[in-house]
Amino acid sequence: MEHVRFGRTGLQVSRLCLGTMTFGYQADRDTSFAVMDAAADAGITFFDTADVYPLGGPVDMFGRTEEVVGEWLRGKRDRYIIASKCYYRTGPNPWDTGNSRQNIMRAIDASLRRLKTDHIDLYQVHSWDPHTPIDETLQAMDDLVRSGKVRYVGCSNTMAYQLARSIGRSEVLGVCRFDSVQPRYNLLFRENERELFPLCTEEQVAVIPYNPLAGGLLTGKHRGGQPTEGTRFTLGWAADQYQNRYWHDAMFRTVEQFQQVAEDAGVPMTTLAVRWVLANPVITAPIIGASRPDQLAASVAALDEPLDADLHERLDDLTREYRTGDHDR
Repeated sequence: MEHVRFGRTGLQVSRLCLGTMTFGYQADRDTSFAVMDAAADAGITFFDTADVYPLGGPVDMFGRTEEVVGEWLRGKRDRYIIASKCYYRTGPNPWDTGNSRQNIMRAIDASLRRLKTDHIDLYQVHSWDPHTPIDETLQAMDDLVRSGKVRYVGCSNTMAYQLARSIGRSEVLGVCRFDSVQPRYNLLFRENERELFPLCTEEQVAVIPYNPLAGGLLTGKHRGGQPTEGTRFTLGWAADQYQNRYWHDAMFRTVEQFQQVAEDAGVPMTTLAVRWVLANPVITAPIIGASRPDQLAASVAALDEPLDADLHERLDDLTREYRTGDHDR
């Protein structure tokens, strides 16, 4: 497994990152362990989680994913780069959400406890908080780095202007800055190519995109109609979110065309979708997920060879409308 530099930092991470948001709910403990074992066997040393996972789980399960990951890490913590996130509500109090100093300090200690570790390598704000001054958030994150609880900090689901302002304020304040961003990115969602990715290139911000398979749509297993039970499109509170993102006639038509391209190229759809994401030079490490260990192989195979230039152009032409978000749903 190739390891690459994490943005402007000296940190090296595996070229693929394992997403864990299904662990503890869609994937039970033993299955989750098997997925992490398979990832480790493939050379993946970079795992991403969050305090609000598992995806779609009921409120009383928030944090279960971190517990599963922490249990698996016992005795081998120093062999892996662990990323987690905070922002979404994980407690009953009005202050148990957002990017305030209060919530960040509360959330980091809870995540450390669940992960059974004394530090998190990459700690990210899961979303932008319009109700908290960015200075407060950055100063709190800087305190975490200075305390040794966190090594690097990043952000997720952040617009280009928000990231740019954050970097500028970090420079003014003389505190740590966001060294990574975790955006949604795949063949069916390319809007971040317009402004966010050029900014990341200019500022040497690591990009670790999630949803490279569009919630499984780009694997070809969904054909429209009613979503299959047990998939992300039917899991609790996440079901509406994923259906709003991807469950549209125009996207199913694109997936049919994508399937034909993959068949012509003799490459599995999953492999080709991840390989296309990897082909963008701004991408550091796509976050790949699995609810079963056998699902990882096709994503890992994306590293076997680069994306052919003609094939790349064909895929770009097929999905160009998704750069602007103007496609007909």
